[in-house]
Amino acid sequence: MVTTALMPEDKNSHTLNTIKAYGKSLLAFIRKRVKNDADAEDILQDVWYQFSAVVNAEPIAETGAWLYKVARNKITDKHKKKSESLLSDLFGSDDEDDESVTQDLESILLPDTNTPENAYMNQLVWDEVFAALDELPEEQKQVFIWHELDDMSFAEMTDLTGVPIQTLVSRKRYAVLHLRKRLKVLYDEIIKS
Repeated sequence: MVTTALMPEDKNSHTLNTIKAYGKSLLAFIRKRVKNDADAEDILQDVWYQFSAVVNAEPIAETGAWLYKVARNKITDKHKKKSESLLSDLFGSDDEDDESVTQDLESILLPDTNTPENAYMNQLVWDEVFAALDELPEEQKQVFIWHELDDMSFAEMTDLTGVPIQTLVSRKRYAVLHLRKRLKVLYDEIIKS
């Protein structure tokens, strides 16, 4: 395929035409893969920003394919950041031993390479997280899930349940402490084997 350099005014119209052509379908694609509309719109904005920066620097041969690839990468980055945040909440501590445990579990849950062994270890850890969540009182489990997995703020939980924020924070803290204990046991088993 032959690409030609665009003049500045052509680049602007090309960008606008691309947004018109792909905007709705790209947003629908992103929405299917993230939890809420705000995240989808943020990711779409990042895609358009990157598109405008690249189209000004060099022509793009397959615009549609490029846009969807960038969108997939942005979605993956968002999920990875969320997983890293969850790990730091679960294992964040001032204790140096706990810090090495956190780093080791991060390497298991967020490996640089995707191998069958990494996928198995990842699934094992997540199975343990959900099993440990099932052991919690329902109030603690629900607050943890809402805050960490559903991205709900404590203020939103208070509006929904009528429970004071400090009580919700306390419930989450108990859930985190329980999960730390359970995952430390799994970590010890993995390291010994």
